[in-house]
Amino acid sequence: MIGRIISALVGREMGRRSGGSGGTSGAVKGVVAMSVLRRMGPLGMILGGGYAAKKAYDRNRARKSGY
Repeated sequence: MIGRIISALVGREMGRRSGGSGGTSGAVKGVVAMSVLRRMGPLGMILGGGYAAKKAYDRNRARKSGY
């Protein structure tokens, strides 16, 4: 369950980075990325969650600073 949530977050962030709206292409990228991260074991899940959390933190900080 947590893996699917992280997969969705990673896919959304990857979709935003590539300039898309984060729709279907982001979901596909998230599934592929999470399948790779799952094979890495717990370290992969930590890396995926950390990636999504860092992007969300940076976006929040930029929004607060008015950038």
